[in-house]
Amino acid sequence: MAETKVKSGKEILDDFFREISSIENVDKTIAESLAELYTNGKLTDKNVVNELQKIRTDNDNEN
Repeated sequence: MAETKVKSGKEILDDFFREISSIENVDKTIAESLAELYTNGKLTDKNVVNELQKIRTDNDNEN
């Protein structure tokens, strides 16, 4: 009988954030920002809100 490796929650999250920017119809800027927050251990609601606000401000300044 073949053994099936069960991934841990951390492994699932690592895979998700590693590939988030390649998901269809996902904004690359937001995906990369979220992945960076996750990688740096700073994925909190406050940091996500701040990062989204920063992206929004940057986009407004470009237009």
